[in-house]
Amino acid sequence: MELVWATEDFVIAGQPYSGFPILLWDSMESCVPVNQFFRHYLLRGDIGSKRSWPSTGRALYDFFSFLQAHEMDWRDVDRGEAKSLVAAYRDYCLVTCELAPNTTRQRLTYICKFYNYALKQSWVKRLPFAFEERTVRRETGFLAHVDASGGKAMANDVMPRTHKALPKFLSLAEIKSLLAAAKNPHHRMVMRLALHTGLRREEIAAFPLAYVFDPDKAGRNERNLRIRLDPFDGSGMVTKGSKPRDIYVSRKFMAELYRYVTKVRGERASLSKTPQKALLLNQSGELYGGNGKSLNRIITETGKQAGIKVHTHMLRHTYATYTLVSLQRKPASGLDPLVFVQRQLGHSSIQTTMVYLHLVNEMADEAVLAYDDELNALEEAA
Repeated sequence: MELVWATEDFVIAGQPYSGFPILLWDSMESCVPVNQFFRHYLLRGDIGSKRSWPSTGRALYDFFSFLQAHEMDWRDVDRGEAKSLVAAYRDYCLVTCELAPNTTRQRLTYICKFYNYALKQSWVKRLPFAFEERTVRRETGFLAHVDASGGKAMANDVMPRTHKALPKFLSLAEIKSLLAAAKNPHHRMVMRLALHTGLRREEIAAFPLAYVFDPDKAGRNERNLRIRLDPFDGSGMVTKGSKPRDIYVSRKFMAELYRYVTKVRGERASLSKTPQKALLLNQSGELYGGNGKSLNRIITETGKQAGIKVHTHMLRHTYATYTLVSLQRKPASGLDPLVFVQRQLGHSSIQTTMVYLHLVNEMADEAVLAYDDELNALEEAA
């Protein structure tokens, strides 16, 4: 098997797709079923981001290489044996290759998606895996009503069982220390934007200058201002899967963003030969590259100076956890706190957001102040 990556010459419906995965047999002929799946899944199906192309391509390449090495046909879903093709590959990953369960799960996810597609295309008569009922950790306390499953869920039987660790978040004291250690005002604003909004790393890097305004001059009197994150509005905004969504920014923080634009940002903006659409710029006055990967280095190094182990996504976890706490203690009329956080974070499924319920239930009573107000107070005192 050979896995190659398309050049600009690879065009579908008039659109070039450089970097798109293409799987070839040893004869250099196209592995048609897999390549057809790639087009469906990565271009027209569930995936809307180029970032998933490499992992999807490598997963299918490795699986088909495994089958080829063991002289097995991917269509042989009725093997008459206890272990299916996919289960055999799972054990190969875990035992022979000693891959981490999460890495194996990611590969199996793409492989199972391929077989779901193959079944719809009638290439196979049935799936080489089934579903079984597994016990899941049940929510207790705040919003326990969300889990109506009775502690049970249907799970793919080839997936390794995992006990996912709860996401880590910063205490209010650690937030204060982190912001105090950020002597660079541009780096400090990166962290503040993450803590006030829960945006992903790539969303922080691309957050448009055009989204920032003076709430007083705009005649906006709301305490929380709704902002539309739209990858198609020409502002340069980037979201996961290119899905537009609304977020809320406190009026006070929007005023701080506007002050940053008028008083601080110009220092870096002047270093670029062309005007930049992004709010936050690197030391050359350009957009943070690599989907904002350099932001993680900035935050991690600042954390070391403060004696804190932290990364960009931990600030997202921090926002989500404290926002749930705040909304739990001071509920707004008709507002479901979990749904609000789900929409703010841009989670496709509320199941993803529910992990923060565990954190909320375990937090001490003294950490229940309104997060945004408390964060502003910390920043003013720093």
